[in-house]
Order: sequence, then C-alpha cells, then structure tokens
Amino acid sequence: MLEYQQFLPSSLDGAEYLRAVLRAPVYEIAQVTPLQKMEKISTRFDNIILVKREDQQPVHSFKLRGAYTMIFGLNEKQKMQGVITASAGNHAQGVALSASRLNIKSLIVMPLPTSEIKVDAVRSFGGKVYMYGANFDEAKAKAIELAEQKGYTFIPPFDHPAVIAGQGTLGLELLQQDAHLDRVFVPVGGGGLVAGIAVLIKQLMPQIKIIAVESEDSACLKAALNAGEPVDLLRVGLFAEGVAVKRIGSETFRICKEYLDDIITVDSDAICAAMKDLFEDVRAVAEPSGALALAGMKKYIQQEDIKGERLAHILSGANVNFHALRYVSERCELGEQREALLAVTIPEQKGSFLKFCHTLGGRSVTEFNYRYADADNACIFVGVCLTHGLEERMEIITQLVQGGYQVVDLSDDEMAKLHIRYMVGGRPLKLLCERLFSFEFPEAPGALLKFLQTLGPYWNISLFHYRSHGTDYGRVLAAFEINDNEQGFESHLTALGYDFHDEGNNPAFRFFLAGRVSSHNNKCQKA
Repeated sequence: MLEYQQFLPSSLDGAEYLRAVLRAPVYEIAQVTPLQKMEKISTRFDNIILVKREDQQPVHSFKLRGAYTMIFGLNEKQKMQGVITASAGNHAQGVALSASRLNIKSLIVMPLPTSEIKVDAVRSFGGKVYMYGANFDEAKAKAIELAEQKGYTFIPPFDHPAVIAGQGTLGLELLQQDAHLDRVFVPVGGGGLVAGIAVLIKQLMPQIKIIAVESEDSACLKAALNAGEPVDLLRVGLFAEGVAVKRIGSETFRICKEYLDDIITVDSDAICAAMKDLFEDVRAVAEPSGALALAGMKKYIQQEDIKGERLAHILSGANVNFHALRYVSERCELGEQREALLAVTIPEQKGSFLKFCHTLGGRSVTEFNYRYADADNACIFVGVCLTHGLEERMEIITQLVQGGYQVVDLSDDEMAKLHIRYMVGGRPLKLLCERLFSFEFPEAPGALLKFLQTLGPYWNISLFHYRSHGTDYGRVLAAFEINDNEQGFESHLTALGYDFHDEGNNPAFRFFLAGRVSSHNNKCQKA
C-alpha cells in the first residue's frame, strides 16, 4: 500500500487539501461524533445553537484525527523506528493511541509538572512516557533532540498537512450532519483544527462563515494576523491549557489568513461560563479549551446582534482536571455578568451590615467577607447577584454611593477575583472578647437578611464570611463581640431557627484569625 503522506508536500492548495481530507483514514480509529442541539442556550440567544461533541472520541478530544492520519501515512522504515512527540495533554493521548493501534512504539515527552492523571492516560493508551523539562517548550526541544538521536519521527501537534487534513474530517462531518449552517465557531491553539475545518468547508460551501475563537491569554493567531506573519507571544496563560500556544503554525497561519472570515477572543471568566452552559444544557463536562468556541460564539452573537441563524461550535475536548472545577464554579457567574464583586467601606458600628443590605434593595448577596480592623470603619468584600448584567452592576454602585458608601468595583479585577477574596481578614488590631459560630440556613431569598435582622442590631459582628455555592443550604461563619455579662445571646440564636455550632475552639480560627483575647465557654480568656 502506498503511504498516505507520499501525496502530501509541505504545503497544499485548497483542492489538494480537499482530496487529502477525503482520503484521511481517521475512521479506522475515530468516531463520527454527534452534532447536538443546545436547547436552553438556543432559546436564550434566539438562534439554533449546535455543539459538535468531540469530547466523545476515544481520547476525549479531536486530536486523535490528526495524529492517526499522520502516523498512518508514515513509510515502513519510519513505522519500525517509532514516533515521538511532546505534549502535556490531548495530543499526547492521540499519538499514544494511534501508534498503539498501528503496532508502532511511541515515546511521549511530558513536562515534569504534568498532572498524574494525564500521565496515566497516556500510559493506558500504550505510550511510553518520558518526563522532562519545566514546560512544553523544554519538553519539545528534548523530543526533537531524541528524534534526531534515535531515528524517531516527530509528530507535530498542528503544523503539518497530514495533521491538518485529519482535523479537516471534522469539517466534513459538520456538512454531512447539517448543510444549512450559517457559521461555525472553532477554538484555536496552534491552528490545526481551524485550518482543517476552514479549508474543507470553503471548498464545498464557501457561504458558511468560519469564526476562529482564541483565549485572550494565548491569542497567537490574532497576533500573527496583526503582524502579517507568525510571531511569538511574550506570555501565555495556562488556564485553557489545550490552546496555550506561544506561536501559531506557519502552514496553519497561511490557511487561516486565506480562509477565515473572522476572529474573536474571550477571557477566562467567559470560558468558565461556557463550561457551565455545556454542563447545564447537554451534561458535558468540558475542559476550558473545549468550551472556548462556545464562549466566543456567545460574545460574537451579542457583538454582531445575530438572530435566527444556525450556529455550530466545537466542543474540542473533555480532559479536565477535576480539581480545576472549583475555580470554574467560582468564576462562571462573573463570566455571565451575573455577579458583581465590590469593596465597600461601612461604619464600624452595630447594625451597619443590616443597613447595608437594606440599601441593596433586596438583591441576593452571594458573598460577604469581613474582619474587624479598627473602631471607625470596616471594609467588606461583597458579591451581589445580577439579573441584568453590566447595567444593573452600575445601578447598584450608584445606589450605594448615593447612600453614602465608598465603593470600589472589583468585578474585573483579576487579582481580587483570584487571590484577595480569599485573603480578606486576619487578626484584629485590638483586644477582642468574641465568640465564633458556624450557621447553616436554607438558601432562599431573604435568608441572609433574616440572619442580620435577628442578630446584627444587638451585637457587634467582628468577623463574617458567606459564599453562595448554589446548594440547598447556605453556610455562614460569624464572630460576635460579647462581654461576660451579655444576656440573651443564646435565646436569639434559638429564635433565629438556623442550625448553629460554637466554633470557639476551632484550631484554624485560633491559629489564623483570633485576637490575643478570645472567648471560651462565654468567658474572655487570653489565647
């Protein structure tokens, strides 16, 4: 059998790419993945929105298509000597499974910080793992060095005609599944997927618009388009690690420059919101780069005021680190403009919390962080639920300023969202006699307000933390300044009707937050 790659020079024209895609052998290993309608988001945006489920591939990403196509086309000598690549994620798994299916040995160079779950996945698909380097660039340099020394064939992740042709089979499936699409939104890392889809679709149905979507933290294609040639980014963010590429490929750039209709970039919060949309609509748990195209589609619809069209986007992968979902859960509401984060200065006196909540006009509070600092003013970190996006956020800020509060909008402050919100507090600057309690209450409108109305006006609150997590029960941690002779505190706790627990002896509180004077068994003692 003639090798597939004998027909693939280093650069192809559109017609040659079309023939290469039609001849790509991907279905010996890959699946024809569903094109699924997203009912909820279609209604929300008044368009027919379809998701291409590449998360359902055997390696849970589209990378299998390009890897298998290139490895399949190697000559017999190359196959006997084996293949090598460098990757910390989806490409590694695609190469490992493809080589294993073709009975070819594979060596995958992975950076030392790569998570164990990804290393185990590569090994489970039959690849031999070599851990090297602090990052992808160091791992890639080592892989190329080993390829030259040992005679392995290096399998690039995106910048090769065979890889591009393999990824282009996804575009062919889109046309076979729905020939009435108006636009297709494609995530971009090194450009192999968007190049393959664009060159295929534009040969057959050029009226369909192809929109590239990049993360703002790794927009190497946009930088290349602005410069007129591929350029290196000075810095690449790693949240959407599947598209965290410093430099677009030369061949992929050439194709994109010729065939792309438009490009859009989105931030991490928008990606988190798109991950939530995918889960709520089709129960898919996408990796950040897998939800990138949907995030771009949503922004593009609003930016261009698109109505009544058939729009498809690529869910490119689902190899997500489970623990990363904590970050996603925190950030998705901000990405949808459904939450405002504010720093507000309020008087340090009884009833201030309650008055502040009344000023908000009944809006749901999603987060409340505070620790006593001085006798005059308190600076609180507060999250407020929004139903009308940016317009409502500005309205809330105006309302608070008119109420006499100093307000700083932190909703777009990356440091505040990533770090400061978890660091509000510390030890008080004066001696306090306080008691610490944890509370559970039903997550219903007015529950937090009831808490403040019952307890806030009578005792000074010296510490307060609340964060809504979308569960049935909310959790509050609060400390109260209570003298030895205070009467009635326990009865007010009972009247509140919420489950509560005395946390005064909690070692974490005493170690990190308690003042030099604390309370135990309702009596002030030195800590």
